[in-house]
Amino acid sequence: MAKNAFYAQSGGVTSVINASACGVIETARKHPDKIGKVLAGRNGIIGALTEDLIDTSAESDADIHALRHTPSGAFGSCRFKLKDLEKNKREYDRLIEVFKAHDIGYFFYNGGGDSADTCYKVSQLSEKMGYPVQAIHVPKTVDNDLPITDTCPGFGSVAKYIAVSTREASYDVRSMSRTSTKIFVLEVMGRHAGWIAAAGGLAADKNNDIPVLILFPEIDFDQERFMAKVKAMVDKYDYCSIVVSEGAKYANGHFLAEQGTRDAFGHAQLGGAAPVVANMVKEALGYKFHWAVADYLQRAARHIASGTDVEQAYAVGKAAVEFALQGHNSIMPAIVRTSSNPYKWEIGEAPLSKVANVEKMMPREFITEDGFGITDACREYLVPLIQGEEYPPFENGMPKYVTLKNTAVPKRLPEFKL
Repeated sequence: MAKNAFYAQSGGVTSVINASACGVIETARKHPDKIGKVLAGRNGIIGALTEDLIDTSAESDADIHALRHTPSGAFGSCRFKLKDLEKNKREYDRLIEVFKAHDIGYFFYNGGGDSADTCYKVSQLSEKMGYPVQAIHVPKTVDNDLPITDTCPGFGSVAKYIAVSTREASYDVRSMSRTSTKIFVLEVMGRHAGWIAAAGGLAADKNNDIPVLILFPEIDFDQERFMAKVKAMVDKYDYCSIVVSEGAKYANGHFLAEQGTRDAFGHAQLGGAAPVVANMVKEALGYKFHWAVADYLQRAARHIASGTDVEQAYAVGKAAVEFALQGHNSIMPAIVRTSSNPYKWEIGEAPLSKVANVEKMMPREFITEDGFGITDACREYLVPLIQGEEYPPFENGMPKYVTLKNTAVPKRLPEFKL
């Protein structure tokens, strides 16, 4: 008997996470003898706990395929982390109840490090609680901080957006620097890992001599050294662009942008590094400035997504289903780089025991000796990931995205309070 599959999206969404959903659902539909319906969790794992399930079989093939070019999370996402089985058995009992009630034998969870941890815990249900379920983690994170995989679907598109935005804004500042703005500061995402900030370094190349300084989370912020570097850049170019990661911090561990609050996962709530840095420069050097926070724009910009990223996002979704059909459990499809020039890659697999709660930081050899730029090795790594354009269709001058019906599956169990 074909078992149903559960699919859900978790954490901050990306411009290509729906491409992974497309890969999962389209591949599952090709195997009706093995997989019945794909039931999506409305708002991530919360949808499983509250039995708020979506029947994706009610969607047309055309609408499911349109997910490939539609940004954000088509089924809703969440920030919710399952506690250990010993600490909260109630939630795991509920999952099993829901899985049994809806004949679910496959669990595909699309997210980052915390989601990998949730998926790993679910994969252990069959052993610890006597219910067979194959759990496959589908990688996604703009931060590019999952281990083992060469890159994370979602990152290439954010990198492309930041590289393009930094170059275009730099051209703007350069044109006015003699009599107006000399400093432009762009704040990007990246709590502990500076991959997104590093992408700002791609704005400059052999044909674009642009002064770009980068503040990485991996390099302790030294205000005196930073101001000296800014002054040297302005003395030479008459202007300077600065890309600052939201996770940039002082040597004592305090973030430049820490607000003193915590998110749902217990992480420090960040935001506001750009104005902090811009005002530092103004006070120390007197330069006129502008600043911007890329925020949701960087992860929602499907109109300029990386073609490579879209292809890889779909591929990991497709591979997740194929791995499950082969009997695999507790793994994550990983992108394996086999060549950088020309760029070639393939799909491998990573055990969730080595993925969950592990962050991949920028290697020191990817950051210049002074700590403010990217090396040739970093450029060689990044450039292939932003290659290609897979534009969405446009209608009346605007990108045409799909909104699914998201038909609810009738509930069969008593209400569950989170």
